[in-house]
Amino acid sequence: MRALYSSAAGMQSQQMNLDVIANTLSNVNTTGFKKSKIEFQDLLYQTARSAGAQQGGGNQLPTGIQIGHGAQPVATAKVFTTGELTQTGERLDVAIQGDGFFEVQLPDGSRAYTRDGALKLAPDGRVTTSDGLVLQGGFQPIPAGTTSISIATSGEVTTQGANGDQNFRVQLVRFANPSGLESIGRNLYRETGASGAAEIGNPSENGYGALQQGYLEMSNVKVVEEMVNMIVAQRAYEVNSKAVQAADDMMQLSNNLRR
Repeated sequence: MRALYSSAAGMQSQQMNLDVIANTLSNVNTTGFKKSKIEFQDLLYQTARSAGAQQGGGNQLPTGIQIGHGAQPVATAKVFTTGELTQTGERLDVAIQGDGFFEVQLPDGSRAYTRDGALKLAPDGRVTTSDGLVLQGGFQPIPAGTTSISIATSGEVTTQGANGDQNFRVQLVRFANPSGLESIGRNLYRETGASGAAEIGNPSENGYGALQQGYLEMSNVKVVEEMVNMIVAQRAYEVNSKAVQAADDMMQLSNNLRR
């Protein structure tokens, strides 16, 4: 009874679909979060009759008989559309409007990438994330006593304070295939072979996004859309469970046959 196994595969697929939707909804207020979409494929087919087979006398079968064995998830791709920008007024809140990531250094010395622009100052003046990871890509330490920090859309940073002015320019990183990045939590992504090598460039140039000081990019999750997806996943799971029940009823009828 193939229906049992095909429906079970469908139920497992919809369970994973619901897991992805639940994670997406739980991060609706996460700064810079990017939603995921799950993608499915059908499983192998059992061929009882092949289309085009010779039937003698020059006749061919116009169609064949193939019976599938259900579906399986094959990818959970990130959708890197820009989220809504929310004004905060904080001088170190920086949103990326368009393509690009901030580069940070992990404790083990490797590099990771983030869209979370809620930046902070460490005691030594270095610019960090909320987890204390130091920003790379041209970020310079902010001198003590700085009274004003101005970040232009092009990445030009100007600080003013008792010790004089300071100017430097920050850069962004982008990838040929951002959906191939590995999510490692804490709003961070890691480069993989599928994402391609990191490309460094100036904001607002050659397709890189512009920086918006005093703003944060919120998640690109649309709650209504995800709620609809959740209902569809629930109904798909339900109808697969009914197919399992129907297959079980048919087997029961067969077992109860009497001469």
